[in-house]
Amino acid sequence: MRGRIKVRAAQLCALLLTVASWHFARLPDAAPATATSPAPVFAFQKLPLNTATTKRDIRAVAPAYDKIRHWISSVGAAVALADLDANGRADDTCLVDPRDDSVTLLPAPGTGSRYAPVTLAPTGLAYNATMAPMGCVPGDYNEDGRMDALVYHWGRSPILFLRKADPMTSAAFAPQELVQPYQVWNTNAVSLADFDGDGHTDIVVGNYFPDGARVLDPTARQPELQMQDSMSAGYNAGRNRVLLFQGARGGTTPQARFAEAAGALSAEMANGWTLALGAQDLNADGLADLYVANDFGPDRLLRNISTPGNPRFQLMDGIRHLTTPKSKALGRDSFKGMGVTFTDLNRDDVPDMVVSNITEEFALLESNFAWISARKNVLDDDGTAYYDDHSEPLGLSRAGWGWDIKAGDFSGDGQTQILQATGFLKGTTNRWPELQELAMTNDELLVHPGAWPEFGPGDDVSGDDPDRFFVRDSNGRFQDIAAQLGIDNPGPTRGMALADVDHDGRLDFAVANQWRQSYFYRNTRTTQRPFLGLQLLRPATACGGPATSAATPAIGATALVRSGAAGTRTGQVHPANGHGGVSSPELLFALGAAATPAKVTVAWRDACGVRHSTDLTLTPGWHTVLLGTDGTAREITR
Repeated sequence: MRGRIKVRAAQLCALLLTVASWHFARLPDAAPATATSPAPVFAFQKLPLNTATTKRDIRAVAPAYDKIRHWISSVGAAVALADLDANGRADDTCLVDPRDDSVTLLPAPGTGSRYAPVTLAPTGLAYNATMAPMGCVPGDYNEDGRMDALVYHWGRSPILFLRKADPMTSAAFAPQELVQPYQVWNTNAVSLADFDGDGHTDIVVGNYFPDGARVLDPTARQPELQMQDSMSAGYNAGRNRVLLFQGARGGTTPQARFAEAAGALSAEMANGWTLALGAQDLNADGLADLYVANDFGPDRLLRNISTPGNPRFQLMDGIRHLTTPKSKALGRDSFKGMGVTFTDLNRDDVPDMVVSNITEEFALLESNFAWISARKNVLDDDGTAYYDDHSEPLGLSRAGWGWDIKAGDFSGDGQTQILQATGFLKGTTNRWPELQELAMTNDELLVHPGAWPEFGPGDDVSGDDPDRFFVRDSNGRFQDIAAQLGIDNPGPTRGMALADVDHDGRLDFAVANQWRQSYFYRNTRTTQRPFLGLQLLRPATACGGPATSAATPAIGATALVRSGAAGTRTGQVHPANGHGGVSSPELLFALGAAATPAKVTVAWRDACGVRHSTDLTLTPGWHTVLLGTDGTAREITR
């Protein structure tokens, strides 16, 4: 009898534990009023960026990948917003369209026909059909005050298009190799920052397939033509690289010199299947740290411990608490990192990180991450990163097959909203059963593309996933209201870019869709609120060089804004974060209900690498501020 009682007690305990586990694991239901009330605050006008004509929807690939050519053809759409024509507003678009492998500069829709679309073609450089553009990153790479563009590819190393003349035409850009001679890389992400603290913007390149692999060459037969060697711990990818600024010149024969910093990234830091990169100064030491979002294995958070000319990084790991699954401890996850953005969700003036993963219900239900800072000094000398994942309680854990992700204040009231691109392969035959089998395949077979099930033309994997627009409700939980706003954009989306293109204080965005038409979404909300917009520039001159009237975006500069009821807000000029989307190098802050001046503390490095900080008082509206080499900052007119 006593034995039966013990058994029954044990069964009852097991039942209670099961029910309790289900209760804590399930997503809480939102009240209908809570879920729908934010929608009227937002309104967007949808405008096409390119034509609806689809010339093709799949790529030619190496024979080793032929049976999975739809999978191999799943990336390549990208978009950026920047001020390319020097009119003082980030109202220009760089669009990468995989349907014809074009890279086009054009005015954002609704901002006037200021110039005819400009095609960036690598004239005079080695280029053929085995190479395809994957992204476009605007920037002033030769520090002459003109905006250039970097285009990265599969099949070759990136190309710089340096602006040499006016007006905006194809002939106004001079193509130049980023590395000489060019190398066979397969790049999926690029980020910009002054990584070594010498006062110049450097480049970090995130590569995917192994170096040398001619993935898009139908004649290629190479041992490098592999797939990942693990679904959760793949390290056989191409090597990521840090390229340091070496020197430059402007004029009619512009040039920018960058050199790889050998050994800056260890093998453990550099060999993941990288899909996204993010640069941000997480510990306020004036150096940009680096988040590497890897497919098929752990993401990497790298604390920057560099000195001028000597870039070095420390690999950081989060704390695994008693209730933390291993895959939700920073630096130990086994998920599929696809995008990263930075924001401050807990309002402690320390950047938090939101990361896209695959979160398909009844399929690969992993989890997005919302890495929230647990204390002010988030990066400890012992290699501990004090970030915990709060994606589930915040309502951000599940979204579908995620890609790029961006955070911004589209409502103008100081609240953060989160945009997320989703979707993988669009077709008519559901291949999720085969993908589920693949996910359980022995790693010894996984690396061989010939052992994979077929993912060819017409096959579908999460092809109808909608984009997400997460809005925080009064309970602090995010709700997706994209469908209510008509911006859910079902189908494969890759890149997203943010900018206030007409400087009206309303944040706009653009999306790059894979194998279909891409769009610009103009913010048309009727509620206008006081705001502060900052264009932070520094003189376009070398250390100790002559004074110049030209200015360039102050990449890495930070602003801390204090404004009455709006409280304190921080922002950093790091536009090239994520996968496939590059936002404008500008900062936009809500000021609260009262249109009163704001106290602003700006910090930056000058061209000699010296750190400065100064205080300003600025009225609501847009301001262009020149950050001097003498530690002063003054407003200028452009």
